[in-house]
Amino acid sequence: MTSYFPKDDELTGMSVARLSRLLHDGQVSPVELMRATLARIDQLKSPLNAFITICHEQAMLEARTAETELKAGLSRGALHGIPFSVKDLTHTAGVRTTMGSPLFEDFVPNDDAVPVARLKSAGAILVGKTTTPAFGHKPLTDGILFGQTLNPYDADSTCGGSSGGAAVAVATGQGTIALGTDGGGSVRIPAACCGVVGLKATLGVIPHVHNADLFGASSYIGPMGRCVDDVAMTFNVIAGADKRDPFGQQKITLDQHRDIKSLRIGWMPKVGTQYVNSNCESAAKSAVDILAALGAQVEQTSIDFVTLEHAFLIILQSALCAKLDSHMRSTPRKVDPSLAQTIEQGRRWSAAELHWANSERSKTFLAVQKQFENFDVLISPTLACPPISINQDPHQHIMINGKDAGLIRAGWYPYTYGANLTGHPAITVPTKNKSEHGIPLSVHIIGPWYSECLLLQIAQEIENSSV
Repeated sequence: MTSYFPKDDELTGMSVARLSRLLHDGQVSPVELMRATLARIDQLKSPLNAFITICHEQAMLEARTAETELKAGLSRGALHGIPFSVKDLTHTAGVRTTMGSPLFEDFVPNDDAVPVARLKSAGAILVGKTTTPAFGHKPLTDGILFGQTLNPYDADSTCGGSSGGAAVAVATGQGTIALGTDGGGSVRIPAACCGVVGLKATLGVIPHVHNADLFGASSYIGPMGRCVDDVAMTFNVIAGADKRDPFGQQKITLDQHRDIKSLRIGWMPKVGTQYVNSNCESAAKSAVDILAALGAQVEQTSIDFVTLEHAFLIILQSALCAKLDSHMRSTPRKVDPSLAQTIEQGRRWSAAELHWANSERSKTFLAVQKQFENFDVLISPTLACPPISINQDPHQHIMINGKDAGLIRAGWYPYTYGANLTGHPAITVPTKNKSEHGIPLSVHIIGPWYSECLLLQIAQEIENSSV
């Protein structure tokens, strides 16, 4: 429904850059912007259900503070006064962080995650915590704590997950930018389902110090926005070294802008994938064609990410089992049924199998590195088919082109989870192509470690040509 989407000239529909100019020039006050944002969140709470917690009082208090600071000429930067949301897996000091589960319904962290703290220091204002399936265990956004989050384009299609609430929030003007988390595509999948931009950075570039396994980390915190520039401005604030993150120990040079004519693009319509929806493939190819028209060299290639699914599942399921098995035994009624099934599966894996899975992770890293001997970036569809049914069972096979495409990870989003295990940065950006339900179809770009600026530059070119 188009009524869910703000107009470009409405405060809740403007870009960060435009809002920043208006706020700093005094044409719009942070209080005015916050009132409009909170009103929109309240208006869309019932039909879309993107938030678990809304910070009405605190957000208004901070908006008044921002107004006073900006009037006095005390700017903290371009994000000063900009509303943002945070997925409810990410720590927010003094604001409950439920992990999308009744198990943590009353958990209130004492500290902010590093990216949250950096946004606050830059003057951005937290408006609330967005929905996520319990502990981000699946690519759909529903749970016994909050119900279902709806796709604003089509109520029968999933909004994706596990950062589904974040994607819906930014798509519909419920906060200008959002932080999601990405453990296998959980920023990029819902971004693709809701027609927004989502970035998963290089391992360690955006510190994630609350990971249980800092050395084996495959989950990332990442920015989401309605346009590439919003994501780029957010990334510039939240990226940077933190000594508590073993992969973020020193300052990294991220300025990788290039002449498009010099780019070598590896086009990957399939990654071991048996079935790909023709519209999704055509949408991604249209983005490649845009770059080719600008002078980039394109050659088709492939990496088999599909066979990595087994290793990915061992790592995911064993980690969730280690974290939650005691809770499942003591309070089973508080555990979502699909999460319970995931934990049960995690009990099956031995230490030897986990070591095998990590060796497969290493092999995939080397395979991707090999590709970058010939290519500057790898481009593919983000998803193998448009958003699937909102009622899809995440443990059952999915259908693509009327045929059994296998389990949901290898069948629907094999393009995304490889980069989680290899640490490479990746971005998804919508194209001008749309599904039969009017949902923008997206393109996925993977780059070498620390190539975020290059990915954002390429995404900007695609966005400019898709308007």
